Amino acid sequence: MTKLKVDLHTHTAEDPYEYIKYDARQLIDRASQVGIDALAITNHNTVTYNTELAGYAEKKGILLIPGMEAVLSGKHVLIINPDFKTISQDRSLKDLEKIKNEKNLIIAPHPFFPNSKSLKSNLFSYLHFFDAIEFCHFYNHLINYNKKAVRAAELYKKPQIGTSDCHNIWQFGTTYSLVEAEKNIPSIIKAIKKGKIEIHTTPVSLFTMGRVAINFFLFKRLKAPRRL
Repeated sequence: MTKLKVDLHTHTAEDPYEYIKYDARQLIDRASQVGIDALAITNHNTVTYNTELAGYAEKKGILLIPGMEAVLSGKHVLIINPDFKTISQDRSLKDLEKIKNEKNLIIAPHPFFPNSKSLKSNLFSYLHFFDAIEFCHFYNHLINYNKKAVRAAELYKKPQIGTSDCHNIWQFGTTYSLVEAEKNIPSIIKAIKKGKIEIHTTPVSLFTMGRVAINFFLFKRLKAPRRL
């Protein structure tokens, strides 16, 4: 076993619901530059993964893992290694019972952030379906919406996983996880479920938080007709 540098929550220009300037190959290039070993592109309601893209990542030394940020009951849920390519917007959190299996990984992303897509109390209602809780990069010493997620993970003994949730290429690499596993999808998923994770994170400045927020809301308008 070795400790793999992993990020399982990212977005690219292939996302049908977000305006993002860089595509999947550009993100893979960036991941290679910062030494990422395994990466999941988790665009909304769709899997951005094929053999050609996986091969491109492999040439860069990266294991590309299928994933998506699904919208269930209007809330975001990360599904890593799903056995489907797309999911419709009318699916419910109750469908997690059918979706969850030994081969995939269900993560609660930014569960207590102040937006309508965060799980909030739904996390507790469906807690038994979640394998891990996200520690998101978007925080600093003054503003930190991860605190409640940390308490929930500790109280309910759920692993925490650090991710970038990047919508801008310069967000990538500030928060990631070291996972003690072999460099293949089953081993990484199994290790995360067992909590063999170390979160590596650097708080971002208030200026950067403002920059991320402004970019997010401005770019969101550019795809308003397909808004989640």
